[in-house]
Amino acid sequence: MEVPGSSKKMIATQEEMVAAKVPIPYRDQCAHLLIPLNKCRQSEFYLPWKCEDERHSYEKCEYELVMERMLLMQKIKAEEAKNKGRQQSGVAVPLITKPANA
Repeated sequence: MEVPGSSKKMIATQEEMVAAKVPIPYRDQCAHLLIPLNKCRQSEFYLPWKCEDERHSYEKCEYELVMERMLLMQKIKAEEAKNKGRQQSGVAVPLITKPANA
């Protein structure tokens, strides 16, 4: 499944996430890594030194998602600043680029 605005694909399906009881806020592009991490945590009684490889891969995936969102937000802000400068200089920015029937 393709997620708009992201380069990562959803690997875990909704059915897999429901079966693994993944909370809704954690159902993102890294959920396929969270499912085995949670299984490992339960089997190892949540000992912090266990499941380090799974935790590291999940946290790395989440970090990459955050960085991707930050870069996208920087691009959006730069575009808005560019458009704002264009409006202040007297150049009109069209709200509708094409008519509906074009």
